[in-house]
Amino acid sequence: METLRDKITLNLNDTEKILVNGFIAPIEYTQYNFHVEWDELANLRVAETEKLYPTSIFQSFLPSNVVSLGDCWQIQEGGALELIKQLYPRSELILDNDKGEYLGIWACLRAYNDAYAEIVFRIHAKFVMNQGNVIPSQFAGLMVVDRDKEKIASFKTYVPQTTLNFKAGWKYDGKNYGAEIGYCPQIELSAGTQPIDVEYTESITQENAENKLISHYYKFHEINWLSLEEALEIAPIQKKPIHAVSIDGPIFDESC
Repeated sequence: METLRDKITLNLNDTEKILVNGFIAPIEYTQYNFHVEWDELANLRVAETEKLYPTSIFQSFLPSNVVSLGDCWQIQEGGALELIKQLYPRSELILDNDKGEYLGIWACLRAYNDAYAEIVFRIHAKFVMNQGNVIPSQFAGLMVVDRDKEKIASFKTYVPQTTLNFKAGWKYDGKNYGAEIGYCPQIELSAGTQPIDVEYTESITQENAENKLISHYYKFHEINWLSLEEALEIAPIQKKPIHAVSIDGPIFDESC
C-alpha cells in the first residue's frame, strides 16, 4: 500500500484463489414472447454456478499507475471476459462508437481510506447463441480492495434491475430476424462479502462515479438534459427554443 499526496497505488498480492458465484434467473418478460417461443432464451441459465479464479484475474481491474479520487482507467479485457464467460461461455465484449471503434471497459475510484478502496466499473458484453444473441443493458460492477492485506474483500458485477434490461435478436426460421427487449431479474457474479460500516476518508457519490463511466461510452451524456417541466420553465427566461426527445426506454445503456 502506497500513498503519494492525494494519489494511491492499488495492488493484489494474495495468492489464494477466489470463489465466484454466478446466477442467471429465468427471464420474466419479453415484449414479443421470445422467452417462451425461443428455446435458447427460455433455457438461458448460468454456465457455472461456482468457479475458482486466480487473483491475477482481478488485478486486471486495477489501474497500472497511481490514481486519485474520481479517476477513471481502462480495465484489461482478458480478465473481464473470462469472468463473464462463467455466465455464458460464448460471450463477447461489445460497444462501439459511431466510427466502429471499440470503447473499452472502464473503472473509477469511488472511495478509499487507509484500509479499503472501492472501485466501480462497467462492462458491456453479449451472449452469442446459435440462433441469435442476447445483449444485457450493462454489467455494473463494484469491487472493494483490502489495502492492508492486498486482497479482494468483495466483488460483484450484475445487470441492473431496470424495467427493461436486455435486448435480443433471434433468427427464428433460419433467415428472418426478430428484435426483442425484455427483463431478467438476476444476471450476476459475486465473490466475498462487502465490508459494512466503512467510513471512507475520501469519496465521491455513486451517481457521480457512474456518470464518469457513462461519459466514456455515450457522448450525448454531455448534454444538459432537463425534464419537460424544467425546460418549459427555463426556456422563456433564456429565450431559447425547446428540443424535445421522446423515448420509451433508457438511453444510457444497451437495453433498447
